[in-house]
Amino acid sequence: MPGNDESVVSNEPKRRVSIITDPVMESRMGHDNLGFEPNSKRKISQHSSHSEDGPVRRKSNLHHAHNVDSAAVNSYEQRVNGEVNRTKKQSFSEVLAKINQEYETGQQNAHLEQSWIYSLCMRCRVEYSTPSWEPPGWQKVCPYPLCPPYRQFARIISIILIGLLLWTTAYVIIGDSAAPGGQLFQLAVLTVAANFGGFLISLTTLPRLIGMLLVGLLFQNVGWVNLDGEFTKVTAELRKFALVIILTRAGLEMDPKAFKKVYVTILKLGLIPWTVEFLLIGVLTHYFLDLPWMWSMMLGSIISAVSPAVVVPCLFRLRTKGYGVAKGIPTLIIAVAGIDDAASVAVFGIISSIMFTQQGLAFQIAQAPVCVLGGLGFGVFWGFLCKYVPEKGDAYVVPIRTLMLFGGGLLAVFGSEKIHFEGAGPLGVVFAAFTASCFWCGEGWDLEDNPVSTAFEIFWMIFEPILFGITGASIKIRELDPHMVAIGTGCIYVCIIVRIAVTVGIAFGDKLNVKEKIFVAISWMSKATVQAALGPVALKAVASQHRSEEEKHLAELVKNFCILSIILSAPLGALLISISGTKLLKKTKPMLEPPEGWRRSHRPSLHDISIIDEEEEREDIEGIADEDTAANTLSNAQSTSVFTVTKF
Repeated sequence: MPGNDESVVSNEPKRRVSIITDPVMESRMGHDNLGFEPNSKRKISQHSSHSEDGPVRRKSNLHHAHNVDSAAVNSYEQRVNGEVNRTKKQSFSEVLAKINQEYETGQQNAHLEQSWIYSLCMRCRVEYSTPSWEPPGWQKVCPYPLCPPYRQFARIISIILIGLLLWTTAYVIIGDSAAPGGQLFQLAVLTVAANFGGFLISLTTLPRLIGMLLVGLLFQNVGWVNLDGEFTKVTAELRKFALVIILTRAGLEMDPKAFKKVYVTILKLGLIPWTVEFLLIGVLTHYFLDLPWMWSMMLGSIISAVSPAVVVPCLFRLRTKGYGVAKGIPTLIIAVAGIDDAASVAVFGIISSIMFTQQGLAFQIAQAPVCVLGGLGFGVFWGFLCKYVPEKGDAYVVPIRTLMLFGGGLLAVFGSEKIHFEGAGPLGVVFAAFTASCFWCGEGWDLEDNPVSTAFEIFWMIFEPILFGITGASIKIRELDPHMVAIGTGCIYVCIIVRIAVTVGIAFGDKLNVKEKIFVAISWMSKATVQAALGPVALKAVASQHRSEEEKHLAELVKNFCILSIILSAPLGALLISISGTKLLKKTKPMLEPPEGWRRSHRPSLHDISIIDEEEEREDIEGIADEDTAANTLSNAQSTSVFTVTKF
């Protein structure tokens, strides 16, 4: 009978659909983890109250079938009986005691996982996919989740011990400079503090480099660091090392296939807005700050560069959610940023060579063509050499290729400076990396998982706090001119607005709608890496050649203007990219594989910016139908049809 059939169906246990997800790899459970969720739990369904540790699991496409929400039933019964239970506020000790109790029993309460202490502590923890050993009684001494796991704690201790060993060795070899109070010791302390300051700032969703700059600024103006005098030569060389790493990463990030398909668009959007901002900065600073034309144009060549250190993490976060992927907007923006930086560094090198060279007029006229052709020629030659040296089947091909590319970049930068053609070196670095990447991709390497690029990411992790720490430490607030700060702020924002308008205006015929054009234009407003690397170069050149006090004042003004542009544009640009991307770009379903033109290494980026609503992301990811479940559903439907036909 119908009634009996219904009772049988209602008493049957519901079929559980298995959803296979990728294993949880070792990753930081915080701002720099692309899979991080504030509530850090795996949902079985949309209405399920059960949860366990791990990343959010996708829902089955059958999750609407016969779901019973016990929490909803309990809530309904309470309303019917007129009982309203209010959650009692718990103290810190009570929350911690419950977390420890449930950790020991293996039961995790969803309410506790949503508490502030749990979310805050989980941001600093690392979860491992392999078994981890802990000393007996570790949880009593270092309770979960307040303290890190023993493996993470041991790793931190090992890094500290390695640092102490290196410092001891340096002290024995160098002497007083490496002793506490010495300039080398101060630089080491500044680097460590800048790295920590960058981590704290990244928790607020701002770029790490802002925290590094602020730490350097604090150390200088409180009197904790002094990098002046003969030690400026050391900091100047460290900036050049950082510049080689920046330009090499820019060359490796450029996709040859994407560049070949849309090279006209890339060159148009990369050179025209850059030229407009370059000329506009030169004109404004000449008339409002009384800079000579050569000095104002040199400043314009620095300020007009885009910062990949700010742009890439923001775009990577949007890409993982599917924004702009369909039209390849992330690839376009990264490629243009590389062309933009190459143009800035090349023009800066040519202008500075003309300004500070002691040669005649003919030598100065030859600067531009020789720098461009020489840089391109060296880059193509060295990239071609990296194809055959080492041999691609060598067991040590990755470290040798990394050192070859890094050594070639250092040779280009320092060698071009030695022969007084500074503009050729940086251009050669970019094209050497780009040429080598083209050959390596043709031999089977994947641009999105290039091991050499991963090695340069590690190099950048080391040199980033050094670069931005010493850049911030070069600012002395008491010596800043308020007139320069006010005029400089106006010039920077005027040029940013004009560049955005020009980019939107010339992006016709590129298959982008108005919203996408606005987003692309906004993404190129951030200044950071090139400005930090090149800002103090003129000051070093003036000091080394014992120029006049007026020229020293102009070089100081250029350096302070560059740092001001970083502070004003980097955090604002990061926020606008992350917020406007969800409003202006079209969203597609997140892909299992990264789209063309993006390289994603096996480890998450340390500069990832997470200010987008995580609840929205969780719903989007859960909405993707599982392929296995869909196949089972189709198979069941076909079986039912066959059975019905056979029965009739």
